Amino acid sequence: MRGNAGTALYVLVMIALIVAVDVLFFKNHFWPRLIVNLGIVVVFVVFYFGVLKRP
Repeated sequence: MRGNAGTALYVLVMIALIVAVDVLFFKNHFWPRLIVNLGIVVVFVVFYFGVLKRP
């Protein structure tokens, strides 16, 4: 995945997943929703830097 278009697509997929999980599972639960959202972001960041940003 190279360039700005690939990174933008990656971020859009992450945002879509976060919104979908929020709407489907954690609509009225603030703290569990926050924790799960942070977990999703951490997984995406680790995958991005661990797999996709290899030289």
